[in-house]
Amino acid sequence: MNAVLTLLSIQALLGALDNLWHHELQAKLPQRVSARRELALHAARELIYGIVFIGLAWFEWRGACALLLAALLAAELVITLADFLEEDRTRRLPPFERLLHTVLTIGYGAFLGLFAPVLMHWSQLATALAPTSHGGFSWLFTSFAVGVLAWSLRNALAVARLRPAAHDGAPAAQPLHAPAVLVTGATGFVGSALVAELRRAGRRVIVLTRDARQAQARFGAGVWVIDSLAAIPCETRIDAIVNLAGARVLGLPWTAARRRVLLASRTGTTAAVVELMRRLEQAPRVLVSASAVGYYGASPEAALFDERDEGSAPRPGEFQSELCAAIEHEARRAEALKVRVVRLRFGVVLGRGDGAYPMLALSARWGFGAVLGSGCQAAPWIHLDDAVGLIRFGMAQPRIDGPVNAVAPDIPPQARFAHALAASFGRRVRLRLPAAPLRWLAGEMSTLLLDGQNAVPRAALAAGYAFRHPTLDGALAALAKR
Repeated sequence: MNAVLTLLSIQALLGALDNLWHHELQAKLPQRVSARRELALHAARELIYGIVFIGLAWFEWRGACALLLAALLAAELVITLADFLEEDRTRRLPPFERLLHTVLTIGYGAFLGLFAPVLMHWSQLATALAPTSHGGFSWLFTSFAVGVLAWSLRNALAVARLRPAAHDGAPAAQPLHAPAVLVTGATGFVGSALVAELRRAGRRVIVLTRDARQAQARFGAGVWVIDSLAAIPCETRIDAIVNLAGARVLGLPWTAARRRVLLASRTGTTAAVVELMRRLEQAPRVLVSASAVGYYGASPEAALFDERDEGSAPRPGEFQSELCAAIEHEARRAEALKVRVVRLRFGVVLGRGDGAYPMLALSARWGFGAVLGSGCQAAPWIHLDDAVGLIRFGMAQPRIDGPVNAVAPDIPPQARFAHALAASFGRRVRLRLPAAPLRWLAGEMSTLLLDGQNAVPRAALAAGYAFRHPTLDGALAALAKR
């Protein structure tokens, strides 16, 4: 029996790795409406594993109980096969996830082969759940059961929460020949919200994505999903292009390889978008291209409160500044085609579901909000509603041109941001993280946390944009409401 329990323990650990790395961090399944069916399958499978773990930890399943246990294991196999089909329908699995699924399948087959004789022996005994103990394995499997049952409940709640809205379908009267809006990076945090807004407005949307199946499942048949700009015929009428593509900047350390990925994921897509414009019979009216306030670089201590408007210069020699400058340089090539180019320099986008806010809110709610370094560094931010609003404003308003700081007018120091976030949940900030350890651990990437940019939305306000969430306290209060 120890061999059976050892193999099942390995399966549990590999399954936990698959859940955390692929389902949570990579695919973000609990945040995607298109993943409801897959999450439901996961919840059912995890419920079965919870019963199996606690059942094998402390009992022998004898007589008819053995048949019940066999039925549970068979149901798990059917659910897993259905899950494979659902994954193949809705998203493109990365190589490591496919490899891990193969290993898990082989491991489950080996477990069934080892466990079948034990189950056969139990089935020949009088029906009972006979108490037993396997020492440390019993307590290990109890912990597995608690974790997997909690995960099952969490996924079930996500299924109930992620109900498709009535407006998710494309407008029935939308003409196929109508000028389209092309969105790159549409499956990201801001991109998904933008596509939803455009569809509600009755716009025809084209989405460029690396995973066409996932995007099609997310957006539905009303959106034209492509994985290459070459799929767009030259006669296609595109009114506007919104370029939001790019790998996440805050996360993995800025090694030389990571810097190449960050640069290529942005400048490569931007260059391809400009090449598409050259190929189209009629160029779009406008290109709205995402940049960031990192364009202004890190503020030295003496310049913490100096305002950075759209006319401020970048800081050569700093990676975040050079990255943003390179993105904007590629975008400005479209100006030679008589295309109006709006370069939105985003602060931290705050919204439920993704981005920085969920983790910051969780830390604040649990009492782990912290002042970083001196806390004096500016923390430019913008609510998701205004991030989408400024994109649409830039698309629609001819007087908006060139760089635009996509930040709210209320730019707090980081300490005030931390205290306001905690206060939105009725908590207080009691922690302070010194700058030196953060700089040692994160290297130059720590500048995103410790050296802010006091960017002001001068261009947006001058053009007449009215912020829905102009103040930090109001925005955080709106986000904190359930």
